[in-house]
Amino acid sequence: MGGPRRQLKLLSYNIQAGTSTGRYREYVTRSWRQVLPNNQRVVNLDAIADLVEDYDIVALQEVDCGSLRSGFLNQAKYLATHARFPHWNHQGNRKVGIVAHAGNGLLSRIEPSWIDEHRLPGAIPGRGAMVVRFGEGDRALWLVVLHLALGRRARWQQLDYVASLVRTYPHVVVMGDFNSGPGSREVRAFCDRAGLVLPGEPVLTFPSWQPQRAIDHILVSPNMHVSELRALPVTYSDHQPLSMIVDLGDEVELPGHAQRNEYQHDAEQTS
Repeated sequence: MGGPRRQLKLLSYNIQAGTSTGRYREYVTRSWRQVLPNNQRVVNLDAIADLVEDYDIVALQEVDCGSLRSGFLNQAKYLATHARFPHWNHQGNRKVGIVAHAGNGLLSRIEPSWIDEHRLPGAIPGRGAMVVRFGEGDRALWLVVLHLALGRRARWQQLDYVASLVRTYPHVVVMGDFNSGPGSREVRAFCDRAGLVLPGEPVLTFPSWQPQRAIDHILVSPNMHVSELRALPVTYSDHQPLSMIVDLGDEVELPGHAQRNEYQHDAEQTS
């Protein structure tokens, strides 16, 4: 018999650079918020920090890495600080002068052993993936944070590239905004090539105010047991965050995997 099972709480969230959207017409009427700073953005970030505090690993998409619209604030660092994550990283992908600098982010209570950043293929540059390893050898957990293109051809190329990075590893989690549903040909082909599965029924995450599409996904290796998968009904972005609980046994060994309340207690003692 294996050892006691441990739970890993995961969250994938496209935060739209901290900008909330309540209806489609606001993409036009409030488009100025995508290029100029505003107080609501910080309010949303504080609410997101409260939301993610209970998780072990958080994958962020459309995080601003420091530009005019965010008040030159690195939003991944801001969230890590306010939600008390000891480890964080950002990957800047698409930069529009000083106006906007969009990318992926990682917040973790587990120390990564290795992080690599990849530019994803596509006719229009600006998409990326972070590949993160927790632990060593065959018992390591490999995590990919990504944000795919809007076009199907580019998504196919990008997923084929990511599959080549992870298909030989036994314990893999891929998290992010796929801009594509679970039944699409490119997602099904990616699962086959990478040896991953989409657990459970499709979870609607977009748009946040009335979810109709399942385009945010967390894919896992088939030997990983998922005990919960759900969207969180919040509207701090135009996406709802996707939450997953994975039960880990002896197959995966994570370095310094302290419980969330243990970390928070230590932080309170040293503050």
